[in-house]
Amino acid sequence: MRIKDIAATIETIAPLRLAQAWDNVGLLIGSPQADIRNILLTIDVTKAVIDEAKRQKAELIISYHPVIWDGLKKITTEGQTSTILELIRAGIAVFSIHTALDSAIGGVNDGLAEIIGIENPKPIGDYVDYPAGGNFKLVVFVPAESASRLANAVFAAGAGAIGNYSHCGFQVEGTGTFLPLAGAKPAIGRKGKLETVKESRLETIVPAEKLDSVIAAMKKVHPYEMPAYDVIRLSNEQQKFGLGRIGKLSQPLSIKTIIRLVKKATSAKAVGIVGTKDRLVRTAAVCAGSCGAIINQVITAKTDLYLTGELKHHQALAAQELGLTCICLSHTVSERFMLRKLAKQLKNQLKQVNIKVSKKDADPFEWKVL
Repeated sequence: MRIKDIAATIETIAPLRLAQAWDNVGLLIGSPQADIRNILLTIDVTKAVIDEAKRQKAELIISYHPVIWDGLKKITTEGQTSTILELIRAGIAVFSIHTALDSAIGGVNDGLAEIIGIENPKPIGDYVDYPAGGNFKLVVFVPAESASRLANAVFAAGAGAIGNYSHCGFQVEGTGTFLPLAGAKPAIGRKGKLETVKESRLETIVPAEKLDSVIAAMKKVHPYEMPAYDVIRLSNEQQKFGLGRIGKLSQPLSIKTIIRLVKKATSAKAVGIVGTKDRLVRTAAVCAGSCGAIINQVITAKTDLYLTGELKHHQALAAQELGLTCICLSHTVSERFMLRKLAKQLKNQLKQVNIKVSKKDADPFEWKVL
C-alpha cells in the first residue's frame, strides 16, 4: 500500500489542517509513492525506535511528535540530525501528526477528557480554522440492484465520514419514473415509453474539498446515462477545533479517584499535583503535553481541576494561588496512551499493512522516590 493512500486514511482520523500553524505535520521523510507493508507507531522517533523499526522491517513510522521541527541547514552523522540521516539511509519514511491529533474529534484531548468523564467536552483555545470548509449532503437516486456498488464508490472517494465513523449513509426504496426522449441512450427501458423503476435513494455527507471527486466517482459507477442527484449545502453551526477540552464531569469525583482512573488508562507511574488534593471535582479541563497559556482560560473558567502533561513554574504558582488543582503526568505520558487507540483505528481501515505500537518508545524521564 502506498504512503499517499495511508496518508488519506490518516486524514480521516486527524485532518492535518487541524494542526497549529507552528507545527510540522505530514510526510516529513520519504516518498508518497513508496510501497508500505509494515508500520510502527510511536510518540518520538529515537535511535531505539529506529532500531526497532529496522528489526520489524517497518518501512513507515507514524510519529506523534515531528521528527523535524525547524528548517535544516545540514544533515550529518553527528548531532540531532543524525537520526534523520539514519532514517533516510534505512529507507524508513516518517509521517507525523502531533497537534492535528490533539485537535481532532476523538483525538488525544478527547481521550483525556473521556478518562475522567467530562461530558460534551469543548476545546479550550488555540483554535484553528474549520478544516473541511463546510459539508454537503449528497442525495442520489439509483436502481436498487446498483445501490450497494454506488455507495461503496462514493464512500471510497471520501463521502460518509462523521467523526470516528466511516461509510455513514441512509437508504430508502421507492419508485422512479422517466421517459426517454429523442437522442437518449437509456440503460433501462426504451425511447418514447414511460418507465417505472425500483430505485434506492442514497443520502450521505461529503466534505466540501471532496465533493468533486465524490460526484465523479458516483457518475462513473451509476448505470444511468443522466444520474439524478441533489447536492445540498449544510448550514449547521460550524464546530470549533482547538487544543484542550473543558466541561462538567458526568459525576463528581475525588482527586484520589481521578488519579486512579488516569493511572489505569495511561500507565502513569507518578503524578505531580498542584493545589489542594482534598476536593470534589465537578468541572475539569485537560490538555495533553505542554499547553502554554491555555491554563489562563482554565483559571478564568474557574474549573476545579486541570489535567495536563507539564506546567511551567510560574503557571503552577498561578494555579496554586487561584485555587486550581492541577495534575501533571509528564509530557509524553499524557499522550502515549493514544497510540493504542490510533493503532486500532488504522487497523480497521488499512487491512493490507501490519501495524504495531513501538515497545521502545518511552518517557525520557525516570521517576524515582528519593
